[in-house]
Amino acid sequence: MVEWGEYELGSMFEINPTKYYRLPNDEILSDDGKVPLVSNQSVDNGVMGFSSLKALNRGNTITCSDTTIGADTMFYQESDFIGYSHIQHFVPKFKPFNKKLAKFIISACRTATSNQKYDYGHKFNREEMNKTKIPLPTKGGKIDFDFMESFIAELEACHIAELEAYLSVTGLKEYILSEEEEKALKDFESWNWESFNLEVLFGKSTRGKRLKSADRIDGELPFVTAGEALEGISAYIGNNVDVFEPNTTTIDMFGSAKYRNYKYGADDHVAVVHTESLPKFASIFTTTAIHKSAHTGKFSYSRNFYAKDADELYISLPALNGKPDYDRMGVLISAIQKLVIKDVVKYCEEKISATKLVTDN
Repeated sequence: MVEWGEYELGSMFEINPTKYYRLPNDEILSDDGKVPLVSNQSVDNGVMGFSSLKALNRGNTITCSDTTIGADTMFYQESDFIGYSHIQHFVPKFKPFNKKLAKFIISACRTATSNQKYDYGHKFNREEMNKTKIPLPTKGGKIDFDFMESFIAELEACHIAELEAYLSVTGLKEYILSEEEEKALKDFESWNWESFNLEVLFGKSTRGKRLKSADRIDGELPFVTAGEALEGISAYIGNNVDVFEPNTTTIDMFGSAKYRNYKYGADDHVAVVHTESLPKFASIFTTTAIHKSAHTGKFSYSRNFYAKDADELYISLPALNGKPDYDRMGVLISAIQKLVIKDVVKYCEEKISATKLVTDN
């Protein structure tokens, strides 16, 4: 049985503004920089870019923006870094401190602040940070750091095992390029391209049907609407609607095209292009070509993209003897997929080896 206690962040960390350069971003950032510039953003560990200037804050610490309404911008900074206006620096008062402990504490902070009534008038500022209490495992009246480390280690091992299983099932563990794939990457810029009409290639596009939010029944079918968040999936429904086949392309009201490799429903602001007869990778390539032609800024709330616009759309594709060269498209996408997944597979393999080394000793 794990015992828990509540601890104020101010009792665990010295919390002060980060040190930063009073310079424009373009004078701080550089293409060959190695020092992270930590900003107020909530993605990429808060790192805006990298600099060649001297680091002003030490790593193995935590940062958090004081301009937000919770701890969503709280990140562990492994390396020494350059700060930014409104970034607070959490320097631990205890030793040792490491990435695993930081992960546990950050997770607890995010949970704790999500239950608070922070808003843009009452932000998660330094004063609030210092007095915020978070639940942590306790042993003998003190924080059980050993449990925290072992818990995160077990979670990481579990997630890596799941990732390895997923890569195996999906066939993504293979990342060595074939000669054909290497040639496709090398020759890409010299390919012959031609313009093709979408309706001629795939027949008339289909317009989805409106389904009000209030009328949607909870279910398992993805329902696609306009938007970029969650790939445009706004709900999972159990309604009796038209179901579109996998390996097709949707274009929303703004002209944004997305590849769908699953069955789905769609509302009336979505056009479906019937690419289902194509090989998967060729369909993905075609979706990219569609997006490039349709998502030009021409369509908006006042001028929606509809199925009839898809039928009139011309897209540029590699061609052979006057026809789309789908084989070549598929080879290129296969090569790109391997390049993208390579680092993920290597990371997985390294983590698994490290885990086995620890558990075998």
